Amino acid sequence: MGIGILGKKMGMTQIFDAEGQAVAVTVIAAGPCPVVAVRTPEQNGYSAVLLGFGAVKPHKLSKPVKGLFDKNKVEPKRTLREFRLDKAEGYEVGQEIRVDLFEAGERIDVSGVSKGKGFAGVMKRYHFGGQQFSHGTSVEHRHGGSSGAISYPGRVFPGKRMPGHMGSDKVTVKNLTVMAVDLENNLLLVKGAVPGAKDGLVALYKK
Repeated sequence: MGIGILGKKMGMTQIFDAEGQAVAVTVIAAGPCPVVAVRTPEQNGYSAVLLGFGAVKPHKLSKPVKGLFDKNKVEPKRTLREFRLDKAEGYEVGQEIRVDLFEAGERIDVSGVSKGKGFAGVMKRYHFGGQQFSHGTSVEHRHGGSSGAISYPGRVFPGKRMPGHMGSDKVTVKNLTVMAVDLENNLLLVKGAVPGAKDGLVALYKK
């Protein structure tokens, strides 16, 4: 992935396109994200830029993180995220990455942490059909059924689809279309849904 920007998912709404069709869009408050550090192959072994996002009081940061901002004379930010690049040339510490990085009609990738669902059964987690509801089935309707073989191999193989923790995973949705860019308010309108809950952190990558 190339350069991108960090933002906050504000929620969803709808707009009308040029043909008068209603289009569901996600509103993202993106940037401005200052460049906190620039990674180079000579010094770090790879090329990347470290971006900051979100206001934070300096006393809430650890001393090493606060020292990084003080050293580079950049206003402290709540979140730091590296964006790997083929070449980091042209980027300087203190430079701001803004929503004008994107334009309407462009395709982008959006990453975020999906909504946590807690502990879930196999019907909700993996869309199992469940057991039959007749012929004497009792208190087994939403169970997954047998989970292993008999005496051989005598165990359940790793990766078996079973009940467990659902959601709260990093998810990337690719090829979403930018419907509109509001430069004045630092807003980005992206067609469709993006991962995460309202007010959640998302990363938008330029393709």
